[in-house]
Amino acid sequence: MTSQNAETDRTVLRVSGGDAREFLQNLVTNDLDRLAQGPVYAALLTPQGKLIADFIMQADGEAILIDVAALWAAPLLQRLSMYKLRADVQIEETTLKVRRGTGEAPEGAVSDPRNPALGWRLYGAEGGDDGSDWDAIRVAQGVPASGAELGPDSYILELGFERLNGVDFKKGCYVGQEVTARMKHKTELKKGLRIVRLDREAPEGAEITRDGKVVGTLFTQAGDMALAYLRFDRIGTGMVAGEAQVTVLV
Repeated sequence: MTSQNAETDRTVLRVSGGDAREFLQNLVTNDLDRLAQGPVYAALLTPQGKLIADFIMQADGEAILIDVAALWAAPLLQRLSMYKLRADVQIEETTLKVRRGTGEAPEGAVSDPRNPALGWRLYGAEGGDDGSDWDAIRVAQGVPASGAELGPDSYILELGFERLNGVDFKKGCYVGQEVTARMKHKTELKKGLRIVRLDREAPEGAEITRDGKVVGTLFTQAGDMALAYLRFDRIGTGMVAGEAQVTVLV
């Protein structure tokens, strides 16, 4: 699945019941109290701190909608159901669709919590978007997509979750919190997502090398810019991906 499809092909889950908010608060990377101000970006991690799924949460009365890439909806639903135990929580897949755009927002739309450049989202009977070049926006803003830059076993801080308002370091415990907090406070990140420039097109997923050593992997491209996952200690002049010269911008 391309990154464009991962961002467009979405499934909306609903979590309801008397324990719904406490249930999610104890599991996900962000603070559900923020739902009072609008949608919240978050992730569910393994106990080892690796990504299971990233998603956008939106209040729906006392229930919570979870807007997730369709390719990750089933594993997310399965994992949430595993944690439910005897809590008063119901988790279901809805028929809601996601519309999005970067122009004037329609009534009922909410802002994408990851970055203002990603515009608005609207949950209802119709899906689709306004034709914006989403990959170009994501690349320019350094926003990873499910199934592209974000994959199973990703560490969220390496993929920019703090900058994307996707993790709260003051909320207390959640699954994977200990590893994530240690990466934040006790270590220096050695790998991560960067915006790069290419002098020509290169295959998505291509290895980026320098002096014969692997520096990282090339992901979504838009024009002469792209997102790449890199080892910071190997970044420098002379990086290539296929026939393309690669230069780190941010």
